[in-house]
Amino acid sequence: MNARQVMVVALLALSGLFIAWFGPQPSPLVSLVVFALPPLALAAAALHGRRAASFWAGVLALGWFSHGVMVAYTRAPERGFALGEIALALVIVFAASLPGLRARFARKR
Repeated sequence: MNARQVMVVALLALSGLFIAWFGPQPSPLVSLVVFALPPLALAAAALHGRRAASFWAGVLALGWFSHGVMVAYTRAPERGFALGEIALALVIVFAASLPGLRARFARKR
């Protein structure tokens, strides 16, 4: 599995996590649009070969990481979801960054 495929799987998993997290709320539509739609759109863009999708996935993953840390620290009942969000955000950041890191630190021939 290459880095792009790992990123797509992590984005889809994050979207599923957000659906499970915010779906049972009384008015979930706004939460689902704000949280679940961006990772789905980025996964679709990455599957269609859009190179900017990796960049934006990495940028948004930093926000998802921060959100997960804040929720894990302040809301104990939601800590499991928040820790999942943190883990998936880290996977997305590393998967989005890996091709650039490989190119940067590859041996010059």
